[in-house]
Formats: sequence, structure tokens, C-alpha cells
Amino acid sequence: MRNTHIWKTRTADGERREVRAEKFGKRWRLQAKLAGDDEWTYFDVPLLDALVELRDVLWRKYQRKHLAWEDVAVMDAMIAERRESTAPNDAESSEYPARNG
Repeated sequence: MRNTHIWKTRTADGERREVRAEKFGKRWRLQAKLAGDDEWTYFDVPLLDALVELRDVLWRKYQRKHLAWEDVAVMDAMIAERRESTAPNDAESSEYPARNG
């Protein structure tokens, strides 16, 4: 069963960005594109900011009883794992790439 979540944000430059997160089985797949782009950018390792945004989307759906708690708990674990694996000196962009290519 596919479990898809979509949200829109703005980049630091004010461009609109659509992000999709899809859960198939126990695996999450995130993709994003800017308004006007034809192709999606897929992320093998999602940015921490994207995981936090997704957690917020999942939490809101859980509160409305549209989602099981398990999905929120799994996302909490993914965020904690990602924070542990990211050393304080590692430079990780908090933005998706501005354009594909």
C-alpha cells in the first residue's frame, strides 16, 4: 500500500518548491521540484530539514486520525538517527538544490 504525503514550501529565493514523500512497505522515498521544473529530484539520503518537515506533516495527519502513530514514531527514529550521523562540523545544506542539473 502506497502512502504519499505532499507539501509546498518556498526557497530562500522565494521560489515555490513541492516536496513529496512516499512510503512503500517500510521504505520512504522523497522527491522535490521547483515550480516550472519538469523533472523531480529524488533523494537517496533526504536532508534533515525535509525529514523534519515530513514529521510535521505526519503529526498533523495523525492528530486528525488520518495516519497511524507508527509512521510518526518511525519518522522520529529516522530524524534521531540522521542527527546522530551528522557530526557538528559536517556542512549539510538546509536547502534542496536550486535547479536540477
